[in-house]
Amino acid sequence: MAPSTHFKLNTGAQIPTVGLGTWRSEPGQVRQAVSFALKNGYIHIDAALIYGNEYEVGQGIKDSGVPRENIFITSKLWNTHQPNVAEGLQQTLKALGTDYLDLYLIHWPVRLVPNESSALLPVNPDGTRSVDRSWDQSESWRQMEEVYKAGKVKAIGVANWSIPYLEELKRKWTVVPAVNQVELHPFLPQHALKEWCDKHGILLEAYSPLGSEAPLMSDPAIQEIAKKNGVSPATVLISYHVNRGVAVLPKSIKENRIVSNSQVITLSREDMDVLNGLAAQGKAKRINTPLFGWDLGFDDWYER
Repeated sequence: MAPSTHFKLNTGAQIPTVGLGTWRSEPGQVRQAVSFALKNGYIHIDAALIYGNEYEVGQGIKDSGVPRENIFITSKLWNTHQPNVAEGLQQTLKALGTDYLDLYLIHWPVRLVPNESSALLPVNPDGTRSVDRSWDQSESWRQMEEVYKAGKVKAIGVANWSIPYLEELKRKWTVVPAVNQVELHPFLPQHALKEWCDKHGILLEAYSPLGSEAPLMSDPAIQEIAKKNGVSPATVLISYHVNRGVAVLPKSIKENRIVSNSQVITLSREDMDVLNGLAAQGKAKRINTPLFGWDLGFDDWYER
């Protein structure tokens, strides 16, 4: 059976299984990458205000000539905008050059308080992040539900939320998050989180699927699976997620890699068992650990 090209969200909408990630895509490069991707079969673009490149992403979308209604665009509410979701959303819509998003996510379950040091990454005099520990995340979610009901976004969700934070939000939500976008790869499979999200109808979405600084590409087990299937390690890592029922967001600005990253194969149950078990063999590794100053509730080192 051919791998899925779309997954169904709990809103009934279809999300393309593979999208182009734009995190760390440098200004001057991301515009061309987005345009090339859309001209070469991608219909899913993942963006965020904090990436600092949404205007160029929007220009790339325009350059592609692909009609807006044919593209699935995701962006994220940054931490400093949590008390005013509509304001953060409007900033993103203006930058991207669109009047709606297909998916809008709360980027982290953390509120940052802007001050004279920075509007987006504020710090205290001692150098620690300017975090509001008293902020109720359910208030941000209430406002997310408002922009969803107003039609400015077609679906809402979260990013980087662990089970404890989701359990707390569950007490207050009216609209169930459609997506939880988190770091996912065979060294960080987050099995318990996937089980929880599956139970509640929340689609997991993987960023850093190729491991970034983690040595996934050179891992002997991953290389062996790639050799057996006649594909690259990158194709194995991207296919791993789609075979799990997880949307995946590989990032590249190189045209040949953008094309190859869109290729997905069906992996055998044996291959999937190997990939799902790598973290438990002592290879567990998280790449993205922001310095917010408190535990975000992820149990990285105990993978079932």
